[in-house]
Amino acid sequence: MVAAGVIRTSPKSAFDRRLLEIGTALRGLIREHAPEFAAVEEVFHAVNAKTALKLAHVRGVALLTIAEAGVVFAEYSPLEVKMSVVGYGRAEKSQVQMMVQSLLRLPEVIASEDASDALAIAICHATHEATSRRLV
Repeated sequence: MVAAGVIRTSPKSAFDRRLLEIGTALRGLIREHAPEFAAVEEVFHAVNAKTALKLAHVRGVALLTIAEAGVVFAEYSPLEVKMSVVGYGRAEKSQVQMMVQSLLRLPEVIASEDASDALAIAICHATHEATSRRLV
């Protein structure tokens, strides 16, 4: 693990401003860390349609930012991520957090579920990449 965190925006800001802040922060992180790969979770079905739509907008900003930077991109379903990290596709968030801690040999669980989920997606991608390279 090189870095982990969450980009936070003010809920009081207009949604378009929040999307701009997220894009700007992602661009900065990509410049700072120069990743070879990026992995994003596929859109999932949410109970609340408004929330799902907002998440789709944020995902779109992330995908655009990744594409602008020329970073190789992959996407995984929540089921694939949980299977890869926990070994069980219906794992709870707390189980994912504990496995992320264990796999990365961190002294404690990542407190943010969002940051832990992002690391789980990265672990899933690393696992898939390692498997692909062995098969070639």
